[in-house]
Parts: sequence; structure tokens; C-alpha cells
Amino acid sequence: MASIAVSEQIIGLRQTLKVFTRRFTADREESSDLVQDTLLKALMHQDKFKPDTNLKGWLFTIMRNTFINNYRKHQRARVSRDRTKDLYFLNVEDNHTLNLPDSRCEYKDIWQHVNALREVLLIPFRMHINGYKYYEIAEQLHLPIGTVKNRIFQARQEIQKKLTGY
Repeated sequence: MASIAVSEQIIGLRQTLKVFTRRFTADREESSDLVQDTLLKALMHQDKFKPDTNLKGWLFTIMRNTFINNYRKHQRARVSRDRTKDLYFLNVEDNHTLNLPDSRCEYKDIWQHVNALREVLLIPFRMHINGYKYYEIAEQLHLPIGTVKNRIFQARQEIQKKLTGY
């Protein structure tokens, strides 16, 4: 009999849970799904609820954990939502690599412009893009740090002028 009473109390808090979902999402469908998942988990595991404790707090914890787990799952899968009529989920690959034919040409063009710099600018610039700190470049080239920063800045400016079409 006690489990029926707990089930009724859980179902009775449905509207409160719906309001609580606004902390996590503004999407109505996602909100409804979150409430349903929370209620389902609570009803399935109501034997784990301890009598004379805060039922609402227990439900809020289940909801928060469900939201976090769903968020992490979607992040791992790198899924984006297709807003078409059928609402399919599509896997999206990262295109941060330079594997496209056009990007290979751009990459070569950029490096041609970099290599065309005057040697006075090229050496500090290459050292900088290879991870050397300003003071390390200054020590190695026996230059003041201000001069190193200026030359790197000038190298960037010249490269940007040559790459106005990109």
C-alpha cells in the first residue's frame, strides 16, 4: 500500500517538475521528455526512496542527473537536430582538418606569402608560430623584446595585406 501512495505523490508532482525543467531547457518537447524520463525513473526506482525524506528534492536530483547524462551523451555523439518534418538525428563530423582541395591551395598560398617575408621579419615570425616566447626570441636573436614584438607585428601586417582575398 505504501508504494501506491508514493506513486501517487510522484505523479502529483508532475506540474512542479514541468516548471523545474525551465532551468534546463526552453524547448517544450525537450522539457516534456525530461519530465517523462524523470517520472519513469522515479516510478521504476521508488523502492530506493526513503520514507520521511524530501520527495521533491529526490525528483529534482533525478531530473538534474538525467539532463546532465543526456547532455553528455549528445556531446559525445556530436549530434545535431534536423528540424525537418520527420525530425531525424544526424551525425555531424568535425571539418576542422585541411583535407578539402580548396583549403590545400589556400594553405599553400598562405605559406608562400609567409616565406616571401623579408628575413628580418621571417625569422622572429617563424620562431613565434613555432611556440617560442617573445623573451626567448629576443635572447636568441640578441634583440630587445620590443623589437621582436614589432617585427612579429609587421610580419602579420604584411601577410594580412597579401591575403585580402581570403
